[in-house]
Amino acid sequence: MNLANTGIAFITCLLLGAGIGLLLGNLEAGGAIGLGAGLIFVAVFRKK
Repeated sequence: MNLANTGIAFITCLLLGAGIGLLLGNLEAGGAIGLGAGLIFVAVFRKK
């Protein structure tokens, strides 16, 4: 996976987490979960 696709996937994870947090009434927690998921995603796909 190249760097552009990895960046798009990171932003997607961040926005999905924020959207789920917004639906549940806690935007900050959802954004933090999305950020964590995005960082893990980037770390896994940078190793390959």
